[in-house]
Amino acid sequence: MTLPPSIDATQALLSSAGYVADRALSTVVFLSLKLGRPLFLEGEAGVGKTEIAKVLAKSLGRPLIRLQCYEGLDVAAAVYEWNYAGQMMAIRLAEAGGAVDRERLESDLFSERYLIRRPLLQALEPGEGGAPVLLIDELDRTDEAFEAFLLEVLSDFQVTIPELGTIRAPEPPLVILTSNRTREIHDALKRRCLYHWVDYPDAERELQILRTRLPHAPEALSRQVVAFVQAIRKEDLFKAPGVAETLDWATALVELDAVALDPTLVIDTLGVLLKYQDDIQAMQGGRAKALLDEVRSSAG
Repeated sequence: MTLPPSIDATQALLSSAGYVADRALSTVVFLSLKLGRPLFLEGEAGVGKTEIAKVLAKSLGRPLIRLQCYEGLDVAAAVYEWNYAGQMMAIRLAEAGGAVDRERLESDLFSERYLIRRPLLQALEPGEGGAPVLLIDELDRTDEAFEAFLLEVLSDFQVTIPELGTIRAPEPPLVILTSNRTREIHDALKRRCLYHWVDYPDAERELQILRTRLPHAPEALSRQVVAFVQAIRKEDLFKAPGVAETLDWATALVELDAVALDPTLVIDTLGVLLKYQDDIQAMQGGRAKALLDEVRSSAG
């Protein structure tokens, strides 16, 4: 599928795959695709940053290649490594066969036959229907050394393997980087990208998201769920619930055949919405009921 020709077309493309994007996000996604620039998305966990890459890959018919970042991530896990077990086996078979042409054996050992491609190298190879979508997820979990290496890769979309030479992407991948902002990402990397902060949605958009993802949920329940989540985000919590938690909670409530919220139901299912015991305790002892009363009062 070809890239969307306008901001409106981009918004419609995302919407067709179930992603409700506002105008600002649709604009920066369109510009990223149009200019061929990586898109750096920052925001709280659970607000839909990762989902954008998945939706783009699905909508454009491109393969999705995901590099999940973590502390200690290195080139061997992110780019490539050699199949050492296979190489050792080849050496032993060659030795067992008698005469060994060392130059030929060395050339064979460090050929693409024994190369294990990791996500960054896979993303430089052409895919069916065009360049793949490369998702570099939770970049803030890595260290500055890997960040510096990534800067080099994103500059030229090429990787040098000493034994094979330089591998260049015939067509740059569509790159989405995400961060939960547990640490600051270096300015040099940000300058290579277009930037967007993905915030919690307002009540109207969150209700639209819920309707899109859970069309079978009772309308009254959906409205109460969104209003309650919007209210609870204003509380002094260690981790406010994201859109992912809103959808999980609504799904759980539908499975319980709920048609509206009540204090007991809210207390019994807080573990779906909140992920820290201190936050759950803060909502117990009457606070959850008080918020629910406010929601009902506003709806009335």
